[in-house]
Amino acid sequence: MNLIILGPSGSGKGTQARLLCEKLALAYISMGDLLRATARQRKDIDEWINKKGELVPDEITFSVLKEHLDKKGVYDNILFDGYPRSVGQYNILKSWLESKGSKIDTAIFLDISDNEAVRRLSARRIDASSGKIYNLITEPPPQNTPLENLIHRDDDKAEAIKRRLEWYKKETFPLIELLEKQSILIKVDGEQPIKAIFKTILGKLGDKR
Repeated sequence: MNLIILGPSGSGKGTQARLLCEKLALAYISMGDLLRATARQRKDIDEWINKKGELVPDEITFSVLKEHLDKKGVYDNILFDGYPRSVGQYNILKSWLESKGSKIDTAIFLDISDNEAVRRLSARRIDASSGKIYNLITEPPPQNTPLENLIHRDDDKAEAIKRRLEWYKKETFPLIELLEKQSILIKVDGEQPIKAIFKTILGKLGDKR
């Protein structure tokens, strides 16, 4: 079983993805983590991510994913987090998996409001000493952490978050509509507590299996 998890920044995709992988014994693919790791060896990707600050082109993103999975020889029992994000990316992945005798079985969409996304993301802070990411709302730093150590990144401020949400709607909403038409989409209220979201996802996955 291959799953995709979708949702705007701040929807809790990473948390639910890890819970699902542990419960269902799935391999976890975080496209963001994979690209950042590859950027340490490839100057072209480092240029896009760390210098231009722009999205990596689809063909490069897919080549990184393909190389990673080919190296492992794994094409099933995967949860994809952060990819695909658009109809174009989905069609590329779908076609390639079919060539390997596999497919996308279900897509999980964690739905949260713009206001909730801004509220959650605005509360993110990075500990300058350890590099660990905290959230003042959901995962606050230890009480003895000096406040001057906590960095509020520019891309976690309200205006930057709103720009990302606009891009997300433009690119990802058409994909969500397509997945719904293909009857492989599970829509879940992402503003519930973590355990309630996880229980809902498992219940809806059970209905599809």
